[in-house]
Amino acid sequence: MPENSQHSALNAKHSKHDSAEYLKKKKFFDKVLTIYGRNAVLEALQDDGISIYKLHLSDSNKPAKVLDEIIKLAKKRNIEIAYHDKKALSRISKNAKQDQGVALDIVLEHFGSVEDFKERSGNYRIIALDGVTNPQNLGMIIRSCAAGNIDAILLPTKGAAQISPLVIKASAGTLFKMPIIKTSNLEKTLMELKKEGASLYTLSSHAQKSYKDQHYSNKTIFILGNESEGVSPSVEKLCDESISIPMNRGVESLNVAVTAALLAFL
Repeated sequence: MPENSQHSALNAKHSKHDSAEYLKKKKFFDKVLTIYGRNAVLEALQDDGISIYKLHLSDSNKPAKVLDEIIKLAKKRNIEIAYHDKKALSRISKNAKQDQGVALDIVLEHFGSVEDFKERSGNYRIIALDGVTNPQNLGMIIRSCAAGNIDAILLPTKGAAQISPLVIKASAGTLFKMPIIKTSNLEKTLMELKKEGASLYTLSSHAQKSYKDQHYSNKTIFILGNESEGVSPSVEKLCDESISIPMNRGVESLNVAVTAALLAFL
């Protein structure tokens, strides 16, 4: 083989290897979630059921008993500890005002992108959350979905409650069993799934058909909205149909977590 051809083949091999390594790393870090704050990090380290990648500390932290306990637990669990200047840590935590000089990378095995989910799934039922901001509601929704017939939760990375120790606690540990699809653009992700055959449903007290009487397709997405304002108008426009939960005694609506529980056990 000519020398130039050998170089080309070698470069192509390295390029292919580098690309595979990049994709492998990307898939791993898609499952990594960073929490911050001394108490939150301490609680996570105390729970052996939580898989942890790395502990981040600011090198400007002043001595404190809680920091000693955090470092002790991390060393006991053989977790890597990285020290950063204050600005670098704030870039990791994405919340300089509240991180208290501490951040922790948690690994959620069932947490990933919509592409990862589609690779694993054929038919599905998904609950998509549009602006659900209460952490306890999110935790209870996760718990109901894990117990019921929901294959994944679609969770926006902005404008909604995020995974936190409070959510983990409210989910009673089921967070680590429930597939969660993260999206930076809920509307765009819903449009993508709709183009691939998914049917989208919102809940409305004015809808004619009960959620029990509706015939659902093999790919169904239920969209639940903000606790006070409901589903946003732009997302509502994408929906194929509205369904209702019939209620007695003049009750107008249910808590979003209760609604999710009813849908999970259809």
